[in-house]
Amino acid sequence: MSRRRTLSPVGRETLHDRVYAELRRSLIHGMFDAGEVLRIVELAETLRTSTMPVREALGRLVSEQALEALPNRSVRVPLITRERLDDLARARCLIEGQVTALALHNLSKADFARLRELTVACEEAFRSDDPDKAHRTSELNHDFHFAVYRAAGSAVLIPIVESLWLQSGPYVRAAAQIHDEQRDIPATHYHWELIEALERGDAGGATRALTSDITRSFRLIRGRLDAEDAEQRTEAHV
Repeated sequence: MSRRRTLSPVGRETLHDRVYAELRRSLIHGMFDAGEVLRIVELAETLRTSTMPVREALGRLVSEQALEALPNRSVRVPLITRERLDDLARARCLIEGQVTALALHNLSKADFARLRELTVACEEAFRSDDPDKAHRTSELNHDFHFAVYRAAGSAVLIPIVESLWLQSGPYVRAAAQIHDEQRDIPATHYHWELIEALERGDAGGATRALTSDITRSFRLIRGRLDAEDAEQRTEAHV
């Protein structure tokens, strides 16, 4: 039922593209669990469309490595593995760090005002009791980062970043379920550090802040995997 609240019905204009865009958006913002099987008929009913555009959209997302095809011809969200976790974290830090460095000298006062506005809005969203809080904070976080990345003006690198975010969706969801706002570093902590470094024209500081922000979620998941492994080893010796 929660999925029906987060997926938006699509109109009939350019239906195939709109179905693809809606599923892509939902994956980026962590609407689906890792390992979750996506059923064409169920998605078609939720999106109020026929199965054909859903089938085509899922095929496109498989080709983009956001989803994976199973032997029984069904499609699922990729499982979380250490190898994929480390690979995604490494790729994101490398590519997004380069894009941030390119954006450094192109950001205007209006851009910095927008970055502050998005960060404050994200903090307010985290403090709210909104049942859709995870979705809202994910959207604000996305808007914050891409406000920086678009300033780089790279028609080649931005689609690569978008692909990495698409593949990272299940990890974003898993990290959000682990994160404890009372004990962990606030989710916007490194956003403020990044803004300050960018305003100083400090490329190294901006890259470090961005790297810390990207890897925070991946560290949370790695910590959970380590804890689960330790628990399994303990049970094996009992």
